[in-house]
Amino acid sequence: MTAKSTFIDPAIQEYIIATVVREDPVLRRLREETSRHPHSRMQIGPEQAALMQLLARTIGARRYLEIGVFTGYSSLAMGLALPQDGYVLACDVSEEYTALARRYWDEAGVAGKIDLRIAPALQTLGKVQGEGIEPFDMAFIDADKANVGEYYEAALSLVRAGGLILVDNVLWSGAVVDASTSDRDTEALRALNAKVGCDERVDVALIPVCDGLLIARKR
Repeated sequence: MTAKSTFIDPAIQEYIIATVVREDPVLRRLREETSRHPHSRMQIGPEQAALMQLLARTIGARRYLEIGVFTGYSSLAMGLALPQDGYVLACDVSEEYTALARRYWDEAGVAGKIDLRIAPALQTLGKVQGEGIEPFDMAFIDADKANVGEYYEAALSLVRAGGLILVDNVLWSGAVVDASTSDRDTEALRALNAKVGCDERVDVALIPVCDGLLIARKR
C-alpha cells in the first residue's frame, strides 16, 4: 500500500512509482509494514522520498536534519542517499514509533549515520543551536503543525547558505484554501506558507507532491 497523494490521481501516482521510483528493498518493506499502522497517513510517499534523495545528491548533502521521524521512512531514505560519512540528526518524541525505524535502519546498514534524539524537537534544536554544531546541508520538517513556524526558524538557523529546508503537508489536504477551516494546524500552515513566500532569506517553491511540499533554499 502506498501513502496516497492528495492532489494526483491514484493511477498517475502508481504509474510514477512503477516507472521512475527506484525504491530500495528495505525501504519498500518498511513502507509496507507502516501501511498497516493506524497512523499510516503520516508516512511520506515513495515518490516524495525519491525527490528528497535526488535533491540531497544534487547539492552534495552530507548532513541532514529531520524534525519528525514516525517509523523512519524518510530518515532511512536519506540515510541511504547520504555518503558513507553522512550524518542524520533525527528528532522525535515517540520511542514506540521509532523502535520500528531503528530496526529498519539496522537492516539497511545506515544506523551508524543516524543520531536519534527522543525529546520535544524544539528542546533538541535549542540544545543543538547552543552547541555550535556544524551546519546542515538539508532539513526536513514533518512534525506537529502547530509549531511549524518555530521549526522553520530553527532549521533556517542550522542550515548552511545554499542548503535546503523542506516542509511537508503544507497544503494540508486542501484545507489551507478552505475559508471555513480555521483550526490551529491549518492556520499555522497558512501562516508559514505566506511567510516563506515573501521571506527574502530564501528562494522558494511549493509543489503539490503528496500533501504539498515546500522547498526553500537558504540564500
